[in-house]
Amino acid sequence: MSEGTSKSGGKLSLGKPGKLSLSKTVESGQVRQSFSHGRSKTVIVETKSRRSFERTDGGDMKAVKGGAARRPAQEGNKLVAENPLDGLSETERQARLRALEGAAKEEERRKIEAEEAERRAEEARRRKAEEEEARRLAEEEEARRKAEEAEKQAAEAEASEVKPAAAPEPEAPAAEDVPLPPSEKPDAAARAKAKTEADAAAAAAAAEKDKKNKGTMRLRGEPRRRQGKLTISQALEDDDGESRGRSMAALRRAREREKQQNRERLSRGEKVVREVTIPEAITVGDLANRMAERAPDVIKALMKMGVMAAVNQAIDADTAELVAEEFGHRVKRVSEADVEDVLIKPEEPEGEGVPRAPVVTVMGHVDHGKTSLLDALRATDVAAGEAGGITQHIGAYQVTMNSGDTITFLDTPGHAAFTSMRQRGAQVTDIVVLVIAADDGIQPQTVEAINHAKAAEVPIIVAVNKVDKEGADPNRAKTQLLEHELVPEDMGGDVICIEVSALKRLNLDALEEAILLQAEMLELKAVPEAPARGAVVEAKLEKGRGSVATVLVQSGTLKVGDIFVAGQEWGRVRALLDDKGRPVEQAGPSVPVEVLGLQGTPQAGDEFVVLSDESKAREIADYRQRKAREAQFTIAGRGTLEQMFEKVKAGEAEQLPVVVKTDVQGSLEAIIAALDKLATDEVKVRVLHGAVGGITESDVTLASSTGGVILGFNVRANPQARDHARRDGVDIRYYSIIYDLIDDMKAVLSGMLAPEEREEFLGYAEIRDVFAITKVGKVAGCMITDGEVRRGAKVRLLRDDTVIYEGSLKQLKRFKDDVREVKQGYECGMAFENYDDIKVGDVVECFDVQSVKREL
Repeated sequence: MSEGTSKSGGKLSLGKPGKLSLSKTVESGQVRQSFSHGRSKTVIVETKSRRSFERTDGGDMKAVKGGAARRPAQEGNKLVAENPLDGLSETERQARLRALEGAAKEEERRKIEAEEAERRAEEARRRKAEEEEARRLAEEEEARRKAEEAEKQAAEAEASEVKPAAAPEPEAPAAEDVPLPPSEKPDAAARAKAKTEADAAAAAAAAEKDKKNKGTMRLRGEPRRRQGKLTISQALEDDDGESRGRSMAALRRAREREKQQNRERLSRGEKVVREVTIPEAITVGDLANRMAERAPDVIKALMKMGVMAAVNQAIDADTAELVAEEFGHRVKRVSEADVEDVLIKPEEPEGEGVPRAPVVTVMGHVDHGKTSLLDALRATDVAAGEAGGITQHIGAYQVTMNSGDTITFLDTPGHAAFTSMRQRGAQVTDIVVLVIAADDGIQPQTVEAINHAKAAEVPIIVAVNKVDKEGADPNRAKTQLLEHELVPEDMGGDVICIEVSALKRLNLDALEEAILLQAEMLELKAVPEAPARGAVVEAKLEKGRGSVATVLVQSGTLKVGDIFVAGQEWGRVRALLDDKGRPVEQAGPSVPVEVLGLQGTPQAGDEFVVLSDESKAREIADYRQRKAREAQFTIAGRGTLEQMFEKVKAGEAEQLPVVVKTDVQGSLEAIIAALDKLATDEVKVRVLHGAVGGITESDVTLASSTGGVILGFNVRANPQARDHARRDGVDIRYYSIIYDLIDDMKAVLSGMLAPEEREEFLGYAEIRDVFAITKVGKVAGCMITDGEVRRGAKVRLLRDDTVIYEGSLKQLKRFKDDVREVKQGYECGMAFENYDDIKVGDVVECFDVQSVKREL
């Protein structure tokens, strides 16, 4: 119902219409816009409101004032702005979106134009600054040149005015105090004027420079900052003017260039000669790839040599070398064990050796006081505080004496562990302290310790313990040493004997002084500056710390962060702990430390070597682990008599180490005496250990470490010793008749004698013609004049009855066939190993060398 009608008595009547007015549908407001570089602008924003309708409860349409669709929503006490596109039709919505997108693009375009204008302005300012700097430098140079010219003119004027004097004149007063003569006044005035102008020009240039620098000064000798763009020549030059190394892109281009040159050579038919690396065994396909040849061509070359091999079949290094030389390539032979060359042949360290502390191992019979003596020696450490207050964290420690000297003690490892360390090549012990109880004398384990120390070839110091005990007789113990070839000093020998008491700590200082005296005679030295090398004393796996190894440094200095190899494991030193459990940064020679950072747990006695390359350390560890796995499947004993014969043939054996165990003492003495009688100037039997009783694990360990055999006379090995011998491959021989034992040893020693070489003449051949054959070399066409010539025999080349070559016969052919021998009166072709200087008229002498076995 409109406003001009009224409702009266249920009838409609036309009343006086009210005042008509146009409702305002446009609302305006101010918004402040912000632009880049801190600029802002206030604009007026007008919002046009639309009329909206809604349906009432009676179903009629009713206009909503202000537009219901434009009414802001309210959440709590806050007004929430709604989408400005709500309430629009689809056409209006699309038009509004296009307008907004156009406005956004226009704004982006204006922004880009403003940034471009700013960049151009900045570039103009920079060019202007550079031009001003160049002009300033030119002005300074011009002022400096004028000043130099003025000074030069003034110096020339002064030189022209000076006159020689007959006698020295008294010292003249200052120039400003002496009036100038009339004839010199114009010149002096000119000089003063020139000097004043030069000073003024220099001052003006300095003021202009200070003004333009705006407080930034460059010190004398300081390099000037780079101005302008960076050029390639500037980038390739260091501060010292030296050229940088080649970039990766340059190296890549060089490789591509080399490949292109090789392709061009192949297209022209030229041969590309390569250096082919050949290991101990290589497959045919791999060899073809390294030579860049076709695999079928390599197989054909092998078939010509009489070798039938497929692509994936492995061939030995000698055959691969012949194939590579057949194709004209250079050969480089390598072995898988070459990775250990860096360990076998370490670099010579620079610097002189300095004295190091001796490493001492205490050995002896059970209950003779080894542990008590070690505890008493620990208590003498002046750096340890109270006696007995030391907590040992590792199996080795150092004792510092009052004089400042140090001694490194290895915690008693037992005889088996002692020998196992030597077996793995770790000769860590410098001196052995043999403990003998004065009331008990020498016992079986004491004899065993003496034999282990003798096998290690280290000096022995005898400590006669328990001298304060009732019934002690030190002289009896010393006398028993004579039975084992140990003569004490008080009996005219060279073995130091000290009477001590570990319980009452008697003569411990004398024992330490004896150790230092023996170390001084050994002249133990090491180079601290060299890379660290040492041995693993013990290793274990601890929870939370990983693999922990106790290492005794023998030479060099071990530092935190070093990369090392220990046996079959490698790692990086994460932390070092001394014998008190305190962290240290480095450890020098003869210093025991705990090492954290191993990738695995090594074995006691493994060699510990520091390397500079992590990849090399990993490669060595992988090689050793692979060899250890192979050894598990193919265990070859080192102590069998058959392998003794192999060593004899290779010329490695000069002594036959044996361990003799018998049932009674009389048999032991008889066997040892009979074995001694078999010795000659060239070979002999070395009895490592001889005792009465069954064969034990310690006997097997001793024989395994030295590569010897065990001889059992009317005795047998216990189960543990049999398992140990089976695992290590030690040969145990049982005998019940002494003559059988002597005959076997005599046969072995006879095989150890060097065989006698005898030369057998075969024949002569005369060279009638010389042929040059491609890929083979020179071949001699010969006539057999006397005897015969055999393939594989030794030859001498005679020229004018003078031997010019002695070697082997490489090829022997008759016509086109290889033959085994050629008789007198027949012709043949010969080729010699690594020798081509043959001429017509030379004489070939063929002979054979036979080895005659010798016997005792």
